[in-house]
Amino acid sequence: MHVGLNLVYLVPGETGGMETYARELIAALARERPDIRLTGFVSLDAAGALSSEPLDVVVVPVNVRRRVEWVRGEQQLLPPLARRAGVDVLHSLAGTGPAWGAQRRVVTINDVIYRIYPEAHSRVRALGMSLLVPLAGRRSHRVIAPSQSTADDLVRLLHVPSEKIDVVPDGVGASAVEGTDPAALRASLDLGERPIVLSTSAKRPHKNLIRLLDAWATLPVPRPLLVLPGYATPHEEELRRRTRDLGIENDVRFFGWVSAADLEGLYALARCLVFPSLYEGFGLPILEAMARGLPVACSGRASLAEVAGAAARLFDPEDARSIADAVSELLHNAQLRDRLRSAGYQQAARFTWAATAHGTVASYERALEPRD
Repeated sequence: MHVGLNLVYLVPGETGGMETYARELIAALARERPDIRLTGFVSLDAAGALSSEPLDVVVVPVNVRRRVEWVRGEQQLLPPLARRAGVDVLHSLAGTGPAWGAQRRVVTINDVIYRIYPEAHSRVRALGMSLLVPLAGRRSHRVIAPSQSTADDLVRLLHVPSEKIDVVPDGVGASAVEGTDPAALRASLDLGERPIVLSTSAKRPHKNLIRLLDAWATLPVPRPLLVLPGYATPHEEELRRRTRDLGIENDVRFFGWVSAADLEGLYALARCLVFPSLYEGFGLPILEAMARGLPVACSGRASLAEVAGAAARLFDPEDARSIADAVSELLHNAQLRDRLRSAGYQQAARFTWAATAHGTVASYERALEPRD
């Protein structure tokens, strides 16, 4: 089988979780199924960036930082390039993909946030997604969803036939990076000596950090220190303003991207992770915390309850009191933390990239089955 991977969207260092998905899936496919030939189709922005990956690379001559070029690359240039390369299955990894071509087409649609929380994207991007994601769902032979919750959303909102959807969860792996020394990290990031609660999240409205701040203001003084790493967006100023209005500036630390070593250090320092998102297609941050032995309190919405199972303290993300109660329990109940730590290790171990690779190949094989 010759599989083409549509990586036109990829801008290394700027694509977040979709870059992680691509790199981990490529490595797992090469490791688990060395009989499959892999060809990656990348833009000029990523040319040379995947040279160490176990796949052939074909450059699609577009600069995808311009959205119109991304669309042109996928819809116009990619299908003939894939045909010339002799691809059997073309897998688009980022929710959009070509609507035509000689190959069987598979698309991974991670979420439909542009429909449920359109404010999560710019107006132009939300409009583009509202056209291109349903198109990919209709025109692809198979659709991969990372959770049953997302699969249900695809049926309900995009009218994708359920028999065309394969639920293939993402994996989570242990980090190979050694964490920064805890004492040095406390000093360099000015964290003081208080208990730390971590919330790894982009600063976007649907991540519900506003209500997390509201919940923080209800905790008794002295409060734990809430640490918020994750890339900045225009929404961050609203979050900072809320901390000032609530009088909790000294109880919250905003960071942008932190180094891999510092992030590992924060996992080691934190007493728990809180993740209040209103909507996720999968919820990898909670598994990443569990895999590192960090107890988790998280929203019970969308895929999060599905992914967390019984290994997290769930709360109502629209109720600040519910969030505060969950955080307080984890901070003050050592027995609960120990139970969730043990359950979290077991839950995270269920989600491997090897299993993701096997489920993805099964989707390819279904796509290649003869049509009636």
